[in-house]
Amino acid sequence: MNLTLSLGPLVSLIAGILILIVPRLLNYIVAIYLILFGLIGLFGNHLHL
Repeated sequence: MNLTLSLGPLVSLIAGILILIVPRLLNYIVAIYLILFGLIGLFGNHLHL
């Protein structure tokens, strides 16, 4: 059996656990998620590292 982890589901799992432990983090986690995916959506195809 081959097990591979993707970044998106792993981040979602960690965020969900943190929200269960500290519900006050929900606002920050959602804000960071939206900012990161917004930046990736805007600049993801144009970044050449």
